[in-house]
Amino acid sequence: MLVRRAYIPEHLRPHQGDEWPFSVPCVAELVDHGLTFTRPITFLVGENGSGKSTLVEAFAEAYGVDARGGRAGRKYVNDRPKTPLGEVVRLESTGEGARVRGGSRRKQKGYFLRAETAFGFMEAVSGMYGYWDENTAEMSHGEGFLTVFSEMFREPGLYLMDEPEAALSFTSCLRLVGLMQRLGESGAQVVCATHSPILAATPGAEIVEIGEHGFRTTSWEKLDLVDHWRRYLNDPNVYLRHVTES
Repeated sequence: MLVRRAYIPEHLRPHQGDEWPFSVPCVAELVDHGLTFTRPITFLVGENGSGKSTLVEAFAEAYGVDARGGRAGRKYVNDRPKTPLGEVVRLESTGEGARVRGGSRRKQKGYFLRAETAFGFMEAVSGMYGYWDENTAEMSHGEGFLTVFSEMFREPGLYLMDEPEAALSFTSCLRLVGLMQRLGESGAQVVCATHSPILAATPGAEIVEIGEHGFRTTSWEKLDLVDHWRRYLNDPNVYLRHVTES
């Protein structure tokens, strides 16, 4: 593992927490207590608007990765304004993490894949040094995502993802599970915001449920996400009758 904890130093904490994003419960808890990572793979799971994407993009910025996506060590990243949370959040490194981050910029390993901006970014950097040779513009979105995963998620580094399942089929999600597990075993660290019960089931992963309560560590079986999918697949009409009946 490379990062032990995400936190906001006391002198950088907002005086009032009523402005976005500090009014979001999970961000407020990050301000007060920080978020400790105990396993190489961490999933942030929660409803739309819960703040999981806000957290993961701030972690990316704290590590030196553009919030819009891309790899660590890019020269022009620091020229772009950070998000309000990214300005103040800090990452406490492990011993290995300090060694990795203390190296040259070009040797830093990490990547932030953000589903909503990934397609345009992939087209812009395909063939550039430090990325991949394949032309992702000629691939389906899912194939393009898998190309990024296989080419950029290789060596020990910090890999952050925001809803990577957006372009992936069931089978492709399973391939990503295998890739993330191998990354965790190699000394890399993964933090992923997701709605996918498939990804969240990655063996050995830590699951942090995000919501009105802030955030809390839980198990896959206890996730509301898993319970809803199980009920829906067992009998879709239990849910559909509420949205299709006039």
